[in-house]
Amino acid sequence: MVAQKDQIFEHVDMETSDWKPTACILCECNCGLEVQLGGEDGRRLVRLRGDKRHPISRGYACEKPHRLDHYQNANDRLTTPLRRREDGTFEAIDWDTAITEVAARLGAVKEAHGGESIFYYGGGGQGNHLPGTYATATRRALGSRYRSSALAQEKTGEFWISHRMMGSITRADFEHCDVGLFLGKNPWQSHSIPRARVTLREIARDPDRTLIVVDPRRTETAALADIHLQVVPGGDPWLMSALLAILIETDGIDHDFLAEHAREGDLDTVRQAIAAVDIADACARAGVEEALVRQTAAAIAGANAFASFEDLGVQMSPGSTLVSYLHRLLVFLTGSVGKAGTHYAPTTLADIASGAVKRNSPVMDAPLVGGLVPCNMIAEEILTDHDARYRAMIVEAANPAHSLADSQRMREALGALDTLVVIDVAMTETAKLADYVLPASSQFEKAEATFFNFEFPNNAFQLRQRLLDPVPGTLPEAEIHARICEALGAFNDDDLAPLREAAAQSMEAYGQAMMMRVLSNARLAPLAPVILYRTLPLPDEAREGAVLLGIVLKAALSGADGLAAAGFDGPPMVAAGKLFQAILENPAGVVYSKGEWKGAGPWIKTADRTLHLALPDMLEAWASTLSQEPTRDDAFPFVLSAGERRSFTANTIMRDPAWRKKDPHGTLRISPDDAQSLGVVSGDPVRVTTKRGSATVPAEVSDTMRPGHISLPNGLGLRYPDGDSMPATGVAPNELTASEDRDPFVGTPWHKHVRARLEAVAAS
Repeated sequence: MVAQKDQIFEHVDMETSDWKPTACILCECNCGLEVQLGGEDGRRLVRLRGDKRHPISRGYACEKPHRLDHYQNANDRLTTPLRRREDGTFEAIDWDTAITEVAARLGAVKEAHGGESIFYYGGGGQGNHLPGTYATATRRALGSRYRSSALAQEKTGEFWISHRMMGSITRADFEHCDVGLFLGKNPWQSHSIPRARVTLREIARDPDRTLIVVDPRRTETAALADIHLQVVPGGDPWLMSALLAILIETDGIDHDFLAEHAREGDLDTVRQAIAAVDIADACARAGVEEALVRQTAAAIAGANAFASFEDLGVQMSPGSTLVSYLHRLLVFLTGSVGKAGTHYAPTTLADIASGAVKRNSPVMDAPLVGGLVPCNMIAEEILTDHDARYRAMIVEAANPAHSLADSQRMREALGALDTLVVIDVAMTETAKLADYVLPASSQFEKAEATFFNFEFPNNAFQLRQRLLDPVPGTLPEAEIHARICEALGAFNDDDLAPLREAAAQSMEAYGQAMMMRVLSNARLAPLAPVILYRTLPLPDEAREGAVLLGIVLKAALSGADGLAAAGFDGPPMVAAGKLFQAILENPAGVVYSKGEWKGAGPWIKTADRTLHLALPDMLEAWASTLSQEPTRDDAFPFVLSAGERRSFTANTIMRDPAWRKKDPHGTLRISPDDAQSLGVVSGDPVRVTTKRGSATVPAEVSDTMRPGHISLPNGLGLRYPDGDSMPATGVAPNELTASEDRDPFVGTPWHKHVRARLEAVAAS
């Protein structure tokens, strides 16, 4: 298959092919791309490059998106709706039958057990977020209240802490910082900041700037760093405690900032907690030399502009929410908010980072940060005889049978549902368990967008227009949800006729009709996304972007200053209309918000407009952690990082193993000391065993690893067709993880800290 693709690439006339704007879909940055289409059918993504017109990425792209044809033209694409037979096999059915039966099945669950028993998981992968907005209409038509997504595997602890301490999330300006800290993050591979590799090199090469990395492994980013704190796996709470204690000991805090913004009495309370930290012991527990920790603290305290970023390395490890709290203390105690090169609260089009908790889950009573059920508790919410258990599930653009902890348990839970409906482009591991599989058009066969828009002072948004007609037999998710809502009887043509008439007159008339006939109507307002899709006349290449009109109207109501500064001023409907038009006219992206560095005050949105430094439950957890004695598990002496980001790993929409140029089989990285003890060299098979299962995998001896620390890449273990067989390439990490190993506050999994043992395996 690879050879065939490469031949197509070689015979395309690059001079006469047109470059079309789109974006990468493999990480949250969604860098702007240009693509040339070719091949015999004109449907191959034959060449891709960074788009210099994109307002944020400005022509930057890493190596991964150049292989996106392996996604678009994978040979496991679904091309017809499928229905499970009684014997477990699937039969093809037409769309009318599929929609009618799916609506009937879900409607029956609602009638028997209430809409709250219908659970929604997904809402789009990276760069595939519009399905989630349309799904809200289906969920509301069914009365479904509970949902989750991949965010609940990693970011909810950070969101929850940020919300409680500041009232809003923060991001950091690494382009202008003089000290940058990456905590449990390797942006060389995972990106998440604009033009990551360019920015990292600029910091590393500047003698007046300091790059600090906290990671058990000497990652690509750590290799560039001025200071690498090679903490023991799980040692982050002690390292952060030591840093904070040294800052207090050396008076490295910003007193003026705290006097202006901190809640009265909180600094004294935090000082008392820090007084319990034995710096030498904490450094020893973290596995880092005290002198290096003191050097780090001095660099942070002396910074003119300190920027920091925490990610999965700490957010999927023991003490994750506590570490998020200690990280925020580090930011606030040093006054690192509100000026260039520090932290800021972005103006976003869609609030996907809410830390608010408005209700708990029905069975486990788990707090739902941002409305998301903790992923590690979904199976427990299903596998019970509780009357309020989830009985049906809609899974969209997601693969929880593979991507959530404890795959065995998750498969059992999915199998226990009355009805499972999967909407996806491929026959995923989750789709194979479904009652109905509805084939979606690919991300390049419809208009798409991302809501990870977190930049400052200029923030941008891109509606990626359709590059290709949908594969026959597939539908965009917007169309699928509109049809389900219609089949449920949620709206009809009489509801739509006045809107269509208004749309024929003008955008202003249409906006007024939407306000009067839909948004002010209790029955129709929840269905606004699909009503917009059905009635707003847009060209085919942008049609799925109809829902953005409602989203930008909401943004105009809440972020008017930033929008006005970017040229989208006037009353909310006028400003929204201007922005919506600009989005449609600029397929390479448009700056929708401009801000100014005005200090921290405007971004502090707690009820009393102060920073809440002293959170009682976090202070209690901190004291408890500091008092813990070191533990060792002789049965499982290694710590496995189950899901390391590498050169050619990404989210699991990249199912074709041929896309990986490096590490095709997903080696297990192991330190030279551990390899010697086991008597193995690179390429030898080793067996890794956890309390959940075992897998045999080739070893890769690497001096980037600490003794006792091993890692497997993410994104492998998928079954992909090869002729008549469906082999799996590499190890599926979640066959080895356990759902009960999770953060006690928000339930995030400990994927980066899985207890394991290793054995050498005789070569066959």
